[in-house]
Amino acid sequence: MKYLLSFILASIAILLLSFNSFSDEEKITWNKIDEGLFYTEHDAPKKSSIGDSKITILKISPKLYNLNLLSAKENGERIKTAKKWAEDKDQIAVINAGMYMQDFATNVGFMKNFDFVNNGRLNKDNTIAAFNRKNDSVPEFQIIDRTCQNWDQLKDQYNSFTQSIRMVDCNQKNKWGQQAKKWSMVVIGKDKEGNALFIFTRSPYSVHDFISILLNSSLDVYNLMYLEGGPEASFYMDHNGTKVEKMGSYETDFNENDDNTKFWSIPNVIGISKK
Repeated sequence: MKYLLSFILASIAILLLSFNSFSDEEKITWNKIDEGLFYTEHDAPKKSSIGDSKITILKISPKLYNLNLLSAKENGERIKTAKKWAEDKDQIAVINAGMYMQDFATNVGFMKNFDFVNNGRLNKDNTIAAFNRKNDSVPEFQIIDRTCQNWDQLKDQYNSFTQSIRMVDCNQKNKWGQQAKKWSMVVIGKDKEGNALFIFTRSPYSVHDFISILLNSSLDVYNLMYLEGGPEASFYMDHNGTKVEKMGSYETDFNENDDNTKFWSIPNVIGISKK
């Protein structure tokens, strides 16, 4: 009995030690940039084979900030880097708005901004980021999941939409199968408090692994949508003395290196500005 009790106590101690270690490495510490705006460089617990394995995250309160969909196609502009988009349009931060077609202008999925339609066709992808609401019967920002929400009702409640690939569904389940391919990535998310999340990693991961890292963190993810991968993936911010310039590099079967040091020009972005 004495030995059994000792074994049980030792097992509990090991479990508690493991839990505390897991919690410590998954805990996200935020830096306040402004009211309703928080930034972090989070060390991923699962290390990539390339780079520093850091995850860049900007948490944005839609109550205090506008999300703005900017498209070169809307006003016949040239495509430009995330930094140039931010400077030209007076945006605090900018990320990709989605993958684009070979015309370097049209979003792969549905994209609409007020009266301008970049791509009027819904594809098979199940998530659509929606913002610039028309009334207060819906949240300021959400990522609509067409498998558990009524798109036909919601499509008339917002002015701005961009469609892309679902990563996490409305039940917080990882929807991406495991694969050998890996990318630098930029994604958009929503947490359970309703904040918008701009998330970037230069170090490449399989999408499945990257989702698992985010779900197992203190980020409190509600759902996530993939925006872009490889060297096109971009994150730029310049506000209150904090300047961040992050560009992707690695993409399996396309750019299998960590050598990219410049922003690529992109046609469509999501920016933020103060209300």
